[in-house]
Amino acid sequence: MAVRSKFTVQKITQVSWSKDARIIEFGAVTADGVPENERYHKYTPSGTVNITVDNPPAAAQFELGKTFYVDFTPAE
Repeated sequence: MAVRSKFTVQKITQVSWSKDARIIEFGAVTADGVPENERYHKYTPSGTVNITVDNPPAAAQFELGKTFYVDFTPAE
């Protein structure tokens, strides 16, 4: 069974060991009055996901405040 969640980019950090790498920190969406966000917040009221991206074109997709769906699907 897959689980879908919704997270917003809260922080982007340049790392010291690579000119291209960034740590992207996401937080679960909040109950902000947007109906879809209210639904996601009800079932995932808090949570964080941190990823390190060392690929400039991929890192460029992540902007502060931008929201993404995160799907958790079991790996076989």
